[in-house]
Formats: sequence, C-alpha cells, structure tokens
Amino acid sequence: MELKTPLSALTGIGSGLLYKLKRLNLNTVEDLIYHFPFRYDDFSNATSALDAKIGENVTLQGEIWSIQNIYTRSRKIITKAIFNDGTSPIELTWFNSSWLIKQIQTGDRLQVSGKISKYKSKLSIIAPRWEKLNSFQSSAISHQTLHTGRLVPVYPETDGLSSKWLRTKIDKLLPEVIDQISDPLPDQIRDNMMPLNDSIQQVHFPKTLEQAEKARERLGFDELFYVSLATQKARAEWKKKPIVEPLKINPADIRDFVGKLPFKLTGAQEKVLTEILDDLKKKQPMNRLVQGEVGSGKTVVAAIIAYLVHKNNLRTLFMAPTEILAFQHFETLSKLLEPFGVKVGIYTGSKKSLESRVKSQGKKQSRLSTLATSHYPDIIIGTHALLSQKLSTDNVGLIIIDEQQRFGVEQRTLLRGKAKIPHFLTMTATPIPRTVALTLYGDLDMSVIDEMPVGRQRVKTYVVPEKKRLDSYKFIAKRVAEGDQIYIITPLIEASETLVSVKAAKVEFEKLKKVFPSLNLDLLHGRMKGVDKDQIVKDFRSGKTQILVSTSVVEVGMDNPNATIIVIEGAERFGLAQLHQLRGRVGRGEKQSYCLLYTSNYSSDERRRLKYLETTFDGLKLAELDLKIRGSGQIFGTLQSGRFEFKIASFHNITLLEKTKQAAKDLLDSDPALDKHPLLKAKLQDISSAVMPD
Repeated sequence: MELKTPLSALTGIGSGLLYKLKRLNLNTVEDLIYHFPFRYDDFSNATSALDAKIGENVTLQGEIWSIQNIYTRSRKIITKAIFNDGTSPIELTWFNSSWLIKQIQTGDRLQVSGKISKYKSKLSIIAPRWEKLNSFQSSAISHQTLHTGRLVPVYPETDGLSSKWLRTKIDKLLPEVIDQISDPLPDQIRDNMMPLNDSIQQVHFPKTLEQAEKARERLGFDELFYVSLATQKARAEWKKKPIVEPLKINPADIRDFVGKLPFKLTGAQEKVLTEILDDLKKKQPMNRLVQGEVGSGKTVVAAIIAYLVHKNNLRTLFMAPTEILAFQHFETLSKLLEPFGVKVGIYTGSKKSLESRVKSQGKKQSRLSTLATSHYPDIIIGTHALLSQKLSTDNVGLIIIDEQQRFGVEQRTLLRGKAKIPHFLTMTATPIPRTVALTLYGDLDMSVIDEMPVGRQRVKTYVVPEKKRLDSYKFIAKRVAEGDQIYIITPLIEASETLVSVKAAKVEFEKLKKVFPSLNLDLLHGRMKGVDKDQIVKDFRSGKTQILVSTSVVEVGMDNPNATIIVIEGAERFGLAQLHQLRGRVGRGEKQSYCLLYTSNYSSDERRRLKYLETTFDGLKLAELDLKIRGSGQIFGTLQSGRFEFKIASFHNITLLEKTKQAAKDLLDSDPALDKHPLLKAKLQDISSAVMPD
C-alpha cells in the first residue's frame, strides 16, 4: 500500500462509494489520511446506567434484549432496541436506520455511547454509537473499540458516507502508510513541535484532547507555513521581473472614458484607480488585489485599466470562477468598451452553450471569438478554461481575476505564465480581514473600495422565527404580484439522512411549487450542466421565472435588479461573510429589498450570531466577526486549490500566523530557491502539480 494508491484500487470500494468520496475530494490513500476530523465526541466516560447522570455522554456495555422497526403514521421508520447493562434497561432509538435490525440481533453484546435522557420515566439514548463486543473483550471498557468508549473523531461527511465508515477505513490504512510520510520542515522550524507522523496519528485517534490540540497545532502550522512560503516566494520572484515596454498612460484617455460613463465615480473608486495607475508607471509589473463590496464598482475600475491596455495595443485576459459570472462580465464590459472600439470575447469550457446564449441574446456571432484564428478579441473573458494550453495569448499586457479567493496561488502563477510579463489585477467581493489577507495574499499589494455608489439602499434583514413562515410566504406572494422576483437559498442540493433538519434545494423546490401553485418557479444548483444553468439564469433575469430556488451557486455572478427578496434556509450553516455575499444578490435596483434568514438551530448563540446581520452591513466587520466566532473556515469555501485547501489552520490564531510568516521569511532569506531543502521544494512542486488543469 502506498500513499498515492487510488482509492478505486482498494477492496470494497466500488463506483458508488468512489462517487461519494470524490464529492469530498478524496481520490487517493493520502487524501483519506489527510481528511482530518473537525471535532471529537467524548465517550470516554465509562459507567453504568444506574450511575449515569441525565444529559451526560456515557459509554455502556450490555446485551440487546430486543430490537424492531416501528412505522409511524407518516411512514417514517424508527428502530427501537431494549439494551441492558446489568444495572438497568435502556431504550435505544435510531431514525431512518431500518437496516440495523440485520446488523444487531437479540442477544448481541454491544458497547454503546451517547447522551443519556429520560422519556416517560424510562432511560433512553437517541442515535447511540455502537460496536459489537467479542468474547475476548473484558467487562471493562475495551481500548480496542473505535466508535465508542473513547474520544471519537467526527469527520466532514457527505450524503451516504458517514464518519463511522471514514473512521474504520482510516484506522485500517494509517498503520500501513504512516512511515511513508516524510517531514519536509527543516529541523530549526519544527523544533519543539510534535513530529509530523505523530501529529497525523494523534489528530485522528487521540487519547486526550490535549494530544489532539497539539497535533492540530502542528498540522495547522504546516498549512499556514506552506501558504506563507508560496506567497512570499512568488512575491520575490515577481518583483525581479522587469517591464519590457512600460504602458503609456494618456490622462485624456481616462477623462474621455470616465466622462462617458452614465454615473460619477465614487471617491473610493478614484483612490483605487490612482493606486493602480501608480503601479503601471513603475519598472515592474503590477500585482494588486482590489477588495470591495458587491456593487461597489470594481468592474468599472477594471474596465478603465483594460481600456488603457488596449490603447497600448495589448490584450487583456479576464478570468471568473463561474460561467454565470463570466457572462455577466462579458455583457457589462461589452457595453462599456465596445463604444470605444474594444472587441470583447468569451472563452469557457462549454463552447456550444455559449454560442446558443450569445445568439439568444441577439449578440453578433463575431463577438464570440472562435479562438482558432488570428482575429482575437482585445479582451477575452472566461473561466478556468483560460488556463488551457490551446489558448494562445500572445501580446497580453493585463490579466484580471475576479473572486480572487477562489483560485490558488499556483493557478494565478499558471495564468501569469501565459503572458510574457503581464500586469496583474485581482478582485474580490469577499471581505478579507487584514490578518487573513497578509498571509493568504502576501504576494499582492492591496486596495480597498470602501464606498458604495450614491442611492444604493440597504437590504432590510431579519432573522425570522419558524412561526412566521406562513406570513413570509404571504409577503413573498404580495411582492411577486407587484412584479418583484425572489431567491430562496438552501444549503444542500438533496436531502441528507444525516442532516434531516437541513433544507435541500430539490425537496424545497417541490414543496414550494405547492405553496405557490400559480407562480413560475425554477431550480438551480451546481451539478447542472452549463447549458441548463444558462437557460435558468436567462429565464430568471428576463422575468419569466418569479421564484428561483437555488443553492449558494448564486453567491457570485447573479445580477437581477428586479429581485427584491432573498430567503436563506439553514442560515446557521453559512458564515456571516457568505450570508452577506448572498444578501448582495438583492438590493441592486431602486426598490427596497429584504433578506429573510431561517435557521433550524435555535440555540441562543446561533441566533445572536445571525442577528449581527440585522444591524451590520459592513462586509469587513462581518468577516472579522466570523473569524472570532467560527474561525477562518467559514470565510471562504475552498481557500486554495490542491494542498492549499485548509483543513485545520485558523486565521484567528494571530501568534501562529506571525510565527509561520517569520519562519517562511527567514528560510527564503537563507535559501531563496529552496535548493538546500529538497523535501520542502518537492512539497511546493507537489502543490503546483495538484492545481495543474487537465
């Protein structure tokens, strides 16, 4: 068995399991070993039913006296068992687990873990963890058990792939491959830290929470260190590059372009534009990140710079994370730039769907570049397809990336490599706290557009109690009757057995068709084909669809000024910054807009967290709150590609952030090319190959 062994080569993993594993980005044994738990259930309290206290987590050993499936009036299946540990009978209850009666028989000896409760004077455990005990295990709690009687790791899951399955597989594979893992960190950096092999072992199966914390600190250090090292190395290499032909900037060109805009630039836009123009006058290529709220005018600033590049007889590549967003930029930039003789083209993975979309909107076919002739557009807008080796990008002077955080450091490097020495401008609407930005984007200079255009209304935001749901449906029907359109967002695409209380788009769509039988509803999610997504988006933007039920795929790229209400189900499953992004889908027109937040988690802490959105409209403040409350994982979806996907690291640990940044700086000062540290150099090359496009 080797770390790079594909999971498809393992016994017992068929096509169905492979599909579920791929949804968690698990393709090799190494991926599985680096799939870390996000919490631990403490079932180390071995006791008896007689001594157990109501409300505490316990582990018991005993015998199954009876087990059966019970069908409710609504045809739901409840599995009930009577379990006795020798001191008292206890009722065990599982939901949607009818298969258990084939695995657990009357007379079986089990070890069970869970929270003791009392129902109708009977002791009970709801959804207990369980393991069978064999005749060789003593009456004392066995250390050989994996799912009970210890600190039990709980992993990120997907529908049909449980933590129990992941624990079992990792427990089997880890001893076979742990000695193959080499520690790339130099001795002087990993001094006083837990060895890498030990940290991987302990993060999965710690004996104490202290061990788990030390393991997580070591692994978190590694993640932050690799990002710091990669960004600082990229920044140093970028600064060495000279400009072959500096841009000639004519102030009259800027005045001409800005003077013909249908609005006045804000002070923040003018400030950022000045910072960018200063970069373009230097003797090295620009490498700048522009951060600004949804609707703050980042695209207009990008259009001005692209126009100046065009005036220097150079082309621009403009990369967006989704086709929806790419098309939005295509339409916006076409309107802004084509009156000045700038040709705008588009290039994504689904060329056929793009052709039909362009035709359906009445655009001239020439606007869609075939990219097979020498007649290239002056600006090519696209998705990650711009990384394709098939796309010749001679004479590119500027590269723009929108939604910066959705692309890895190495992807940005690959895109830069497609042009000789381009200027580089990246943009994001995701609010990034400064401590995060300095680590994650240490290779970039930063500008902030911290001012919204005049007349932009705030979106009224409410955390809505469940008892008000029918009232909200009446409110939606009233607004639709007045000509408005609605988004309804769910966290999941399909219903999950393990997340029964969490709304799913497909289920909610069918339910809402009955709630609003006279309205036109449509469904949008990330697993749809590009051509289908395009049609759904087109129907919604044209007004044909009145209510769009969707996952967070609409977070970026959906621009419909007629949409005035966004309902977010399962709001507790999103970070504040992401909820703020979703809220930005409405309030884009002149009408007052609303954001209604529903939650299946009624804890006071969760409601207090969501209540911040009712009074806070500054995305950066919300991101910083996220950082304090929930850590960095909720600020971004996938932070980076390949090994830059953070599994453990947290940006709220400022001390660790500074430590990793300083360690990376010291190492590069002494060994800029990492020639003295071949394992570390190979690690960064591994990261690079992980993000290479197919």
